[in-house]
Amino acid sequence: MTSTPASPANIWVFDFSEGDRTKVDLLGGKGANLAEMTRMGLPVPPGFTITTEACRYFLEHGHGPEGLRTQIAQHTARLEQEMGRNLGDPEDPLLVSVRSGARFSMPGMMETVLNIGLNDASVAGLTRQSGDEHFAWDSYRRLIQMFGKTVLGLDGDDFEHALDQMKSSAGVMTDVELPVEALKRLVDVYKSIVREGTGHEFPQDPHQQLDLAIRSVFHSWNTERARLYRRQERIPHTLGTAVNVQAMAFGNAGPGSGTGVAFTRDPGTGATGIYGDYLPDAQGEDVVAGIRNTLPLQELESLDPASYEQLMDIMHKLETHYRDLCDIEFTIERGKLWMLQTRVGKRTAAAAFRIAVQLVDEGLISMDEALMRVTGHQLSQLMFPRFASGSDHPRIAKGMNASPGAAVGRVVFDSSTAVKWTQAGERVILVRRETNPDDLEGMIAAAGILTSRGGKTSHAAVVARGMGKTAVCGAESLDVDTKGRVMVTSAGETIAEGDVVSIDGSTGDVFLGEVPVVPSAVVMYFEHGLEKALEDVDDETAELIKAVDRIMMRADKDRRLRVRANADTPEDSVRARHMGAEGIGLLRTEHMFLGERKTHVERLILADSDQERQEALDALLPLQRKDFIRILEAMDGLPVTIRLIDPPLHEFLPDLTELAVRVALAESRGENAESDLRLLQAVNRLHEQNPMLGLRGVRLGLVLPGLFALQVRAIAEAACFRQRMGGDPRAEIMIPLVGSIQELELVIDEAAHVLKEVAEAHGCTLRFPIGTMIELPRAALTAGQIAEAAEFFSFGTNDLTQTTWGFSRDDVEAAFFSAYLEKGVFGVSPFESIDREGVGELVRIAVKKGRAKRHNLHCGVCGEHGGDPESIHFIDEVGLDYVSCSPFRVPVARLEAGRAAIARHVARSDTR
Repeated sequence: MTSTPASPANIWVFDFSEGDRTKVDLLGGKGANLAEMTRMGLPVPPGFTITTEACRYFLEHGHGPEGLRTQIAQHTARLEQEMGRNLGDPEDPLLVSVRSGARFSMPGMMETVLNIGLNDASVAGLTRQSGDEHFAWDSYRRLIQMFGKTVLGLDGDDFEHALDQMKSSAGVMTDVELPVEALKRLVDVYKSIVREGTGHEFPQDPHQQLDLAIRSVFHSWNTERARLYRRQERIPHTLGTAVNVQAMAFGNAGPGSGTGVAFTRDPGTGATGIYGDYLPDAQGEDVVAGIRNTLPLQELESLDPASYEQLMDIMHKLETHYRDLCDIEFTIERGKLWMLQTRVGKRTAAAAFRIAVQLVDEGLISMDEALMRVTGHQLSQLMFPRFASGSDHPRIAKGMNASPGAAVGRVVFDSSTAVKWTQAGERVILVRRETNPDDLEGMIAAAGILTSRGGKTSHAAVVARGMGKTAVCGAESLDVDTKGRVMVTSAGETIAEGDVVSIDGSTGDVFLGEVPVVPSAVVMYFEHGLEKALEDVDDETAELIKAVDRIMMRADKDRRLRVRANADTPEDSVRARHMGAEGIGLLRTEHMFLGERKTHVERLILADSDQERQEALDALLPLQRKDFIRILEAMDGLPVTIRLIDPPLHEFLPDLTELAVRVALAESRGENAESDLRLLQAVNRLHEQNPMLGLRGVRLGLVLPGLFALQVRAIAEAACFRQRMGGDPRAEIMIPLVGSIQELELVIDEAAHVLKEVAEAHGCTLRFPIGTMIELPRAALTAGQIAEAAEFFSFGTNDLTQTTWGFSRDDVEAAFFSAYLEKGVFGVSPFESIDREGVGELVRIAVKKGRAKRHNLHCGVCGEHGGDPESIHFIDEVGLDYVSCSPFRVPVARLEAGRAAIARHVARSDTR
């Protein structure tokens, strides 16, 4: 946090008439927009803004910067002069509000105090000024209540309880109905709460009230709820908040007064029209708190036609001026309309797409601007099925929202049961403590995945996202007993195999029973096209689909980055192509060795002779060749980057402990355990303390003769078959975990020999690019050397993040990531968005060095970051050629690649 002021000449306070919306970093969103409305000549109560720089200085030093008190006093005096009243004057008091206002909207996260300036003397002056004793005492009790809770830190329930007791004794239902004498007694009760809670009287000096309120708003920047909100929204903790001091407009001044919130369009759907709420005889917090039922905004037209007509005119002016949906707060005081706030309104994902296209059609923005008004995150929200709202099913647990969507099914506790039940027509939820590669078949079969361990980058999460499968991970309150086939909730409720649960991958919620699910029409559009998606949908959905279509067409036109998919099966490949993938950027061949084929892998590992090893390889060859034929057919004419087997071989063998127990039991019973014993010896031989840094990737191909050659031969023969069938196979061979050029050259020599042999035997032309994954820091730093042999680089940013940070992805999230996020070590998990300063810098170095050696070096990213919106902008900036992500994320990547291209163009234009 810096203490160096950015405001000119150490100016810490600005009048509303001195700013505009371009000064949002200095004045915060609320202050900048109040200044903008003032410049537009709209009816805004006068006031001033204390800058975010002042807040940052205060939070760093524990006191305000030199000159701040003087500037506040000067602006307060100017406000008093403009209003013709003095703060706290017992005859004719000026009252002000003190509100927060950060650079980014944080609704309800920081403090607001209204009616500053009231005390035991000025309440009488307000009564004389307004001619309404009820209004004056109601305003005074509101000040003490808000001040006590937000500034003095007292329990708000104490004030609410006193208010309820007073309403009960007065025989009324609402605070508006309290008689004046009851309000006076309530003020005395509130002051006693302050006295007992703080040991001091409620402050009567209005300038002390103002000073304490400003300090409270500064401090509210670092409350737990504010920090949590910023973490969720990825807002930096270093920005600070501005403070807005504004003359009060009283919506609680009796008949002809009220307060409301309005939107220039429906923020839920994007539909045009007037949306909002109005509450007569109330102050602003009453609408938000929901203590009274509001009226639809349209009813204001009959209550106060003149104010309604003026409000409609202002709403139109603001939306035209901001060229976007506007969120507006207003107050009417005795028939006089005042604008208290405007901002570009938050909206749902569906509304964002519809509004963006509407504004294009209305001539307010261009299609490029429309593309910049939506995000990949919003598009992904539209693609996942959701639970219908209004469900009363009990929530039994909450975990991490690992892979969005809504899934309902019967609980099963192992992969084989998931497959069996699914084949019998059941929808199932696979429940595990955590998943591993052996669970893949069950994960594919299941409607959703629930684990009690792991995080957003655990195996379950990564694989689920790759498949577009709903997943909730790390639901720690669930005690999962896979052997007993039950799980027990924190409340002690037992859920057995076969019981129905519903999981929400967008929120992490787990429900008992079947919650109704609403499917996504947007996925139908991507998979089957516009015409098919528009069949049998309502007008609102049709408008949304058309909006998505227009924006996606623009994104594809603008983007430079190509988008490929991570796909391991023909089915994934077909779906990826429907989603707009321009090839496969990562085909993980290890998934082809699971299931029944594990027997052949075991034979390969246990082979005692070259002949046994060759027999195992010969058995695998036709299976691999068939897989590649189908995938090359699905992606005909598009590149398919095939990664040779990467994980350590022990992953294809039984668990060491379980196997040892099995052998011991067999021997104790005098049974023949020779087969299991050989297997146990192999597992012991291959056992590693840190297998992710052990015998895997290129190392495995060099140590285990024939393994990589088998895969290259299968690829080559599949390509020859596709050529004979008239196809256009475009395979690319990728070597994993390379750390030196020598490793790569050895594999390339072996592969070249196999390719030549197959081409001559089958009479086909085989020209496959051979490249490598860059997933080790050494590979990035020596990329110039490696590029002498590699024809392309694909950055495996998952492993590159692990090896750069020294993290074990499967362990660190649960162990200390929450603490790191809380302490600000990083703002977001480096496995979710690429670490630009560390991992990103290695990517920059590798691209620069690699292209210096081989100018036409093709570079892409195939890690999880390839589908992350923030990371895609960095990848475009660095100059890579493509990203590769799960099929389900391909549309998101296409959209963000288009947005990145526009952002890059705008940035270049700004520097000229």
